[in-house]
Amino acid sequence: MTVFGMRLPMAASLLLWAALWEIVGQAGVTILIPPLSQVLVRLVEIVPTESFAEALALTARAFILGTAISVVVGVPLGMLMGRWEPADRLLAPWVNVFVSAPLSALVPVIMALFGFGELTIVLTVILFAVWIIVLDARAGARAVSLSLSEMAESYGATRWQAFTKVYLRAALPEILAGIRLGLVRAVKGVIIGQLLVSVVGFGHMFEIYSSNFLMEHMWALLLVLFALAFAIDGVFARLEKRVEYYAAAR
Repeated sequence: MTVFGMRLPMAASLLLWAALWEIVGQAGVTILIPPLSQVLVRLVEIVPTESFAEALALTARAFILGTAISVVVGVPLGMLMGRWEPADRLLAPWVNVFVSAPLSALVPVIMALFGFGELTIVLTVILFAVWIIVLDARAGARAVSLSLSEMAESYGATRWQAFTKVYLRAALPEILAGIRLGLVRAVKGVIIGQLLVSVVGFGHMFEIYSSNFLMEHMWALLLVLFALAFAIDGVFARLEKRVEYYAAAR
């Protein structure tokens, strides 16, 4: 970011928004936006508690299980769509529909089919994460050069060897981009699932704070979620940079 010819680090924008948040909160414009300083105090109080640790464990379990299934299902499915035209014609319309659809409206349908347990929360995470993973894996598979396919065939590679050693590696930049976006969407999915399906984990804490107008506590919990999503995005962004040479080589 450049201001008046001076190059400022990206953290400067965060400091600017933090200052504005503090000013609005101290001005008492609305009870919904408390001062950032008070939110940080509540954050320090909440994080060491046993209830926070239990909520984090429940949320992390549903998140990890849902995203793991999304990756295991989404990457091969996207690669199949990218390399086999009949599969792409059959599945691409449905994938595009689910990517653009308001997925929160489908959560009650899942709840009616599978009940109010953890299974429904995991399915909600999958619903939010898997489609973008499929699309990016499909895009990566379609970007693989035909010469690479011909080379694998000329050297007598089996379909499994060609998939793991040629197609999968060549499509790795797009696959990692899809996983990164899918994980960020999964954070939203797990919270929506816990709020709408069974009020547990962070969803339970949000319900308590919002119903009692504990805005400082609720914003502190939101900061935790923002930090987790930002950390996940940052880790996978670094991984993408490490495999950029695959995209250049193909």
